[in-house]
Amino acid sequence: MKNNPQYLNRLINLIKDIYKEKNIQLHRPILNKNDQKFLVDCVKSNYVSSVGMYVNDFEKKISDITGAKYTIATVNGTSALHIAMITCGIERNNEVLTQSVTFVGTCNAISYIKAHPIFIDVDKDTMSMSPLSLKKFLNKNAKKIKNLTYNKKTGRVIRACLPVHTFGFPARIREIKKICKEWNIKLIEDAAESLGSYIGKKHTGTYGDISAISFNGNKIITTGGGGMVLTNNRNYAERARHLSTTARIKQGYEYIHDEIGYNYRLPNINAALGCSQVSMLDEFLEAKLLIHEIYARFMELNNISFLSERKGTKSNNWLFAMIASNEDEKKMVLDTTNKKSIMTRPLWKLMHKLPMYKNAIKAQLPNSIWLEDRVINLPSSVPINYNKKILESIKNEIT
Repeated sequence: MKNNPQYLNRLINLIKDIYKEKNIQLHRPILNKNDQKFLVDCVKSNYVSSVGMYVNDFEKKISDITGAKYTIATVNGTSALHIAMITCGIERNNEVLTQSVTFVGTCNAISYIKAHPIFIDVDKDTMSMSPLSLKKFLNKNAKKIKNLTYNKKTGRVIRACLPVHTFGFPARIREIKKICKEWNIKLIEDAAESLGSYIGKKHTGTYGDISAISFNGNKIITTGGGGMVLTNNRNYAERARHLSTTARIKQGYEYIHDEIGYNYRLPNINAALGCSQVSMLDEFLEAKLLIHEIYARFMELNNISFLSERKGTKSNNWLFAMIASNEDEKKMVLDTTNKKSIMTRPLWKLMHKLPMYKNAIKAQLPNSIWLEDRVINLPSSVPINYNKKILESIKNEIT
């Protein structure tokens, strides 16, 4: 990518052609009259809290899409991760292998249990956990005693591995799963960003023991706030559901709770919006694929690196990521586009650089640091009044 203002002006004009908005956001929801209809219906039912038909219906719809046998709706993706980790048996002072390239909610969920994150490097072409880095770390720093894996330096149990399907692009989860099986480590997928993403014909979030999806306002479909625990393990599902509903045991009109639980159940009114939004998922995926193709063609013609799905995988293209040649160029693009009312964003600050995680154990992280210096997220929303022919025309006109 050349440090060329003329090139940048062309990119700005391309983004304006795609979105035709005065203030272009990074990723905003698309809400329509059908969404309003579902919400009004929910309000009329008087069931707007954590009880109501839409919660169960939404869980079933996500189960049908992902192929997960069991789905448990929660108030957000972070709470889904928190519940998933408790369900898998992660305890205080356990260690969890994860990545520094992620949203802070991933690590916060680990910290809620008073467990400790260990940061593993990512691959440049996925921005997700590197199986090679994971394997190297375990071979050097871990030992197996009976059925448990211990950190040789800290003496703590390494209980789980928590990779992230970054920006909706599938991680090398099959390779990671194999490593976890060798070391008897639970695999929890942070699939918060990857609804509609597949490896072969298998949906992300269904490879591990358990996983979490997010339906925040900036995700591919939204419930306002909201998340979902996915698992194929019946025992895990029953425990996750129990914990997310304050661990209440139903005994007539009595309120009995058998352990510390969490008020994490998704309200019916949010689920109503989710039920409506799910019906638009295929159209959203189609639109985002077209926008990806537009960006990819532009980047190729201008010799710019751009994140694309690996062979054998299908991404939902949640967030698009171009890769500048250096940090100065990244800053120039970010400054210029945001001054033009086009929201672009750098990669999250790496987790090991945040004050609460600065002392965490970490592998060598050259790829993570390289990406932090270069990644720029471009506007990634589905255009208002999406028109397939208009996007195809924009794509064909790129020269």
